[in-house]
Amino acid sequence: MGDWANILYVVVVSTIRMSVPMILASVGAAFSVRSGIMALGCEGMMIAGAFFAVMGSFFTGSPWMGILFGIVFGIIFSLLHGVLNIRYKVNQTLSGMSVNLLAAAVAPLILQIVWKSKGISPKVASFKKLNIGILEEIPIIGSILAEQNILFYITLILVVVGYYYMFKTPQGLRMRMVGENPVAANTVGINVVGYKYLGVMLSGAFNGLAGAYLSLAQLDMYIDGMTAGRGYIAMVISTFGKNSPVGAMLGSLFFGFFDALQTIFQGGVIPSQIVRTLPYVLTMLVVVFGLKSARNPAGMGKHHDE
Repeated sequence: MGDWANILYVVVVSTIRMSVPMILASVGAAFSVRSGIMALGCEGMMIAGAFFAVMGSFFTGSPWMGILFGIVFGIIFSLLHGVLNIRYKVNQTLSGMSVNLLAAAVAPLILQIVWKSKGISPKVASFKKLNIGILEEIPIIGSILAEQNILFYITLILVVVGYYYMFKTPQGLRMRMVGENPVAANTVGINVVGYKYLGVMLSGAFNGLAGAYLSLAQLDMYIDGMTAGRGYIAMVISTFGKNSPVGAMLGSLFFGFFDALQTIFQGGVIPSQIVRTLPYVLTMLVVVFGLKSARNPAGMGKHHDE
């Protein structure tokens, strides 16, 4: 391959790798929003997923157990957000930020207790790229697919399943009705509280998996601050993608492209400080110009017994 072909190849591979955690997190945010709960706690759920996935892998020696730990603790932290908002009717912004602050405090505390480290864990068993020769034989995209690990393919399956559930099943319709009008949903006998908790827990599971991807697929350790605000960006992507799993995936690829650029071109002619800001500048531009016509469910933040 020529120089330009090599650059294009690296950009595409990096875009996919950078997009996977964003896809998972933004799909999780979409489920939370569709059930009428603001997805402001995604950052904390990702932190929990990334940290506890490493703990699970460290103590069991299995990255799959690490994934399980990440998902479970993502759900646990999401339930804090859910209980505060659904049971005690705490303002959604406050309950979401409480999750983020708690996770940001718990991870370094346990890191210090368990590994006597202030910001980084030991290396653990992690996921590597798949060595399936048949993938490389696929024209054009074969070599790109061969560079991915198993979690990339699981992510694609989850997007399809999530879309089918949300838009093609009676349960998905009920969840969306709860998000649009919880009072009307309750009137026709839908379990509003149950569907709100389900939406929040799915959000926690997806974000926990997203965090686990960061620490067990992109890296093989936990580094304090490694989520780097991706949970907040996931909220923007979810809204940008009309709170649909497929829209979230496409929006994540868009953001992932710029995330890949800042990784590839660091240390080049452009100052690294400017390059590293690309994903965040893009987020601000999308918020200012891309979300003018965006619409969240009408029942966001409302309760069925108000």
